[in-house]
Amino acid sequence: MMARTPEATTTVRPPARARRTLLATGALVAAALTGACSGDSGGTAAPPEVPVLQELGTPEGRLDLVAWAGYAENGTNDPKVDWVTPFTKATGCKVYTKVADTSDSMVALMKTGRYDGVSASGDASLRLIYGGTVAPVNTGLISSWEDIAKYLKNQPYNSAAGRMYGVPHGYGANMLMYRTDKITQRPTSWSVVWDKESPAAGHVVAYDSPIYIADAALYLKTHRPDLKINDVYELDDEQFDAAVNLLKQQRPNVNQYWANYLDELQSFKSGYNYAGTAWQVTANLAMTDKAPVATTIPDEGATGWSDTWMISSKAQHPTCMYKWMNWITMPKVQAEVAQWFGEAPANPKACRYTAKGFCSTYHVGDPEFYKRLAFWKTPVKDCGDDRGNKCVDYSRWAQAWTQIKG
Repeated sequence: MMARTPEATTTVRPPARARRTLLATGALVAAALTGACSGDSGGTAAPPEVPVLQELGTPEGRLDLVAWAGYAENGTNDPKVDWVTPFTKATGCKVYTKVADTSDSMVALMKTGRYDGVSASGDASLRLIYGGTVAPVNTGLISSWEDIAKYLKNQPYNSAAGRMYGVPHGYGANMLMYRTDKITQRPTSWSVVWDKESPAAGHVVAYDSPIYIADAALYLKTHRPDLKINDVYELDDEQFDAAVNLLKQQRPNVNQYWANYLDELQSFKSGYNYAGTAWQVTANLAMTDKAPVATTIPDEGATGWSDTWMISSKAQHPTCMYKWMNWITMPKVQAEVAQWFGEAPANPKACRYTAKGFCSTYHVGDPEFYKRLAFWKTPVKDCGDDRGNKCVDYSRWAQAWTQIKG
């Protein structure tokens, strides 16, 4: 990933503006966490029993979605980018999309019961599952189910009690991006963003989200083996405090906390910042504009995100939602979404329809690459091991993040 392929750059466009920030402040977080997090934080309890759709009925003619910007394009942003209108023509389901720019906002919106489905990231999905907000998916009704990459199925962020709670959509890594004119040797460690003596000190960018605490835990997992960190989202008090302290030590190094990746893009292009967490799409756009940047995944690995389409437990248009989950995982549609947004499609057969070089750039169908990533997962009290319910849940992550930033 030292240099981009020209082909990859031509397929990645600047889509909608803000993707998945987690602004853990005020009433939004209170609304998002009330009930849902209390349900999943216990961890040992099974998810609420929610009926699973057994067969498709007649399409209801309407579909209400909560989605990340760029996931349900209908030609409004670009007349050439439209997979919603063909869906409506094929199914009779007219799509109404509520764009949400934070996972917390998605949780809050889905709790209202007004929406049929959501494109949830792993830092929201467990809250939706254990809050009874979403239903398990009958994978037998998903025509492309067998084609979806196996390593995206039955994961801790999209399943519970042996049942899938959604259909994988796409995924990506939180990569290390750096200015090659400021840091001439490819960094092999995330120390470039953590060390006080780093050549990037004072010019570091960090993701503006409580989930970024996991990035600190990932670094400590290698460099503080005495902490015995296994899962960076299952931190007991000692491990959590160490991660928070590392982030507080990093604070003077950070020149920018970014929520909108286009803000980060601008700061790298201008030379304002030298190194930090980024998505591959950000690097591609920067290199399109001739900025001297490159990306890498250091020896410690990286965190990442994997999105899942989930159906509401109160869906008023369940058949249309299943029709959508079938549509959005078809190879050609997956290719359209992935290239517009800048991510790896969940269905590797999409590569038949992507531009040359795209799938290699995004490591599509590469399980070894996948294994190097710690995908976002909602932190809960259940540590998932013999420690029991001694781990720090998401509400405390959100509180700590406010303190870290000051």
